[in-house]
Amino acid sequence: MTPPRKDGVPPWPPIGHDGLAMVGKRLSIPGGRELRGGPTFVPSAVNRSLESFLAGEDTALDALVRSEVLESWSHSAEHLAPVTDHAPVISEAVERWRSTRMASAFQAIAGELEDVAAAGDFVAAVTDEQGVIVWVAGGRTMRRRAEAVGFAPGGRWSEDAVGTNALGVALRTGRPSAIRATEHFSPIVQNWVCYSAPILNPNTGRPAGVLDLSTTWSRANPLALSTVSAMARNLELMLRASPHERRLQLRVLGGGDVLLDGVVLPLAPRQVELVTVLSLHPGGLTLETLHELLHLNGGGSISSTKAEVSYLRRHLGDMLLSRPYRLAEQCGADHLDALVALREGRVDDALTLYRGPLLPRSQCWAIEEHRAVLESAIRGAVVNDPTPARVAAARAAIPYDTYLADLADGYRTR
Repeated sequence: MTPPRKDGVPPWPPIGHDGLAMVGKRLSIPGGRELRGGPTFVPSAVNRSLESFLAGEDTALDALVRSEVLESWSHSAEHLAPVTDHAPVISEAVERWRSTRMASAFQAIAGELEDVAAAGDFVAAVTDEQGVIVWVAGGRTMRRRAEAVGFAPGGRWSEDAVGTNALGVALRTGRPSAIRATEHFSPIVQNWVCYSAPILNPNTGRPAGVLDLSTTWSRANPLALSTVSAMARNLELMLRASPHERRLQLRVLGGGDVLLDGVVLPLAPRQVELVTVLSLHPGGLTLETLHELLHLNGGGSISSTKAEVSYLRRHLGDMLLSRPYRLAEQCGADHLDALVALREGRVDDALTLYRGPLLPRSQCWAIEEHRAVLESAIRGAVVNDPTPARVAAARAAIPYDTYLADLADGYRTR
């Protein structure tokens, strides 16, 4: 029995040299029955079923094709035609991933995954939360084949990018998946078999990436699915046991500081504006919408906004997510906390947070609008239920408000 690690994280079930050999050897799988449940896999029959599906023919597909695959075909057909010859490339995703907690935790199992890939002539891959491959290893033959179709760092393998494949299915469903030969939607990988397991974010329960082993159909091996599943679970345990949770904090009332793990980041005013606008839209923004909110009155270009986002990501790492652009859940902002306090009737707490106007020097339209809303809300809360302390605090934060000045003078003359 393998002893537990000193840090308390149990090791993933080791394969050992015998296990590596089993994963690496070619198994005889009569009728392709390496997966339990569902109809027996007959590649030619499934290929004809895909043709019937694409032609819209009403045939009994579920007698030949697994329900998981049919569901994925339907999802894929909504986004693309099966003639895709290469995965789209998002090269900046690789650099972004390297600064994440996931990347740090993955280093503990990277060597084992490389060994499995080399022993079985697999290509091993890890993706980010968007299905973009950020790490690859494997035998020379499979690496060469993989690179030819974009199964390489930067290649996006979600279902809406290349159609049915195990990485995309695992990412969408949050469950381990094996996709065999002609079950793939796109012909470019219909002689492949892919085994993938999602890596679930311990904070959200949603897939933060996928671990995959792929090879040619002639080398199909069901042990690969249990291998990637075990390794993914171990990676989740390491993420859950991480003693340090990164946190982003915006202090933009009366100033303009952005802190990561308690350290003020050296950001230019435009980057602070960008982070603040994103904090106002937790559901995320497209690049175009983000640009419009930053430059409502013209000026700048979308390419310059994209460059600003890229620069910002160098500082924020996995705190800045994409597709759409949004901040991670571990983000706090004083301007949002002040609004929450007002909604809950905690006027004194809101005044403690409200040290002054939101990014007072910013001329960004979206920030100017929110600045006015927040200032009006603070003022209204104080005017509706004034006390000497509240009026004094509001007067200090909004010194140009004549009504608050009169209220403050009235308290002083009593």
